[in-house]
This record gives sequence, C-alpha cells and structure tokens, in this order.
Amino acid sequence: MATVGTTRHSLRSLLLPESPRSFPWARPAQLALRSIHIAAMALVVGGLPFGADFHRLRAAILLTVASGLLLMAIDLAKDAAFLLQGSGVALLLKLALLGLGLLQPEARLPWYLAATLVASIGSHMPGAWRHHSFLTGKAAKEP
Repeated sequence: MATVGTTRHSLRSLLLPESPRSFPWARPAQLALRSIHIAAMALVVGGLPFGADFHRLRAAILLTVASGLLLMAIDLAKDAAFLLQGSGVALLLKLALLGLGLLQPEARLPWYLAATLVASIGSHMPGAWRHHSFLTGKAAKEP
C-alpha cells in the first residue's frame, strides 16, 4: 500500500518530470493537429462576420476543439509545467478570451480575433519567451 508521501511524489514525477518527456510521434502528430486546428479555426472565425450559426459551423467547431484538446494533451504529457511557461500562459489567456466570446455572443468575433492574435504571438515568440518559466524565473529545459 502506497503512503501519502509516495503517492504525492509519484504524482509530482508524473506531472512535473525532471526534464520534459520526448515522444517520437509527438512532432508529426502536433504538425498534423496544428494544421487541422488552424484550418478549422479559420472557418469558424471567418464564418462569424457572415452570420453563420452554430449548426453551419458545427463540424469546424468540433474539429477546432478536438484538435486543440489533443495538442494540449500532448504538451501536458511532455510536462505539465508548460502551463507555467510563456507558451502555456499564452494558451490559458487564449482560452479565457474564447470563454469571453462564449459568454458575450454579440462580441464573439472581437474576442475570437483577440484569441487568434494571442495564439499567433504565443506560437511565434522567441524560444526563450515561449519556454520562460514563471515558476523558476528562467527558461525551462526542452526535450
């Protein structure tokens, strides 16, 4: 029977490994998922100014959500500490902006455009910023 300390240590090791895990399939999977995510998101954001409703955008919305969740799951599997790094903080900000779009349907387009801008900046900012840990104050190790 595991003790509380051992269980806590195991959970910490699982979520926050010494260095990020590396999966041979992660890079091609992320490339495919990111491409699907961008294309589907473009359909959603592009359909909004033309009055497309949920039923017309359902497939694109589902693809956007599913691909986004899978991308996030891969990053979490590598190291959950990414949520405390520049790229993770950008992701959390993007999710907050998308949530505001859901809460304020009349202003959905500006919120979704802001989320798109944050996602673009988060993906293309210098590596030192993307991997900067707000927990330790320095760049995290890459796999």
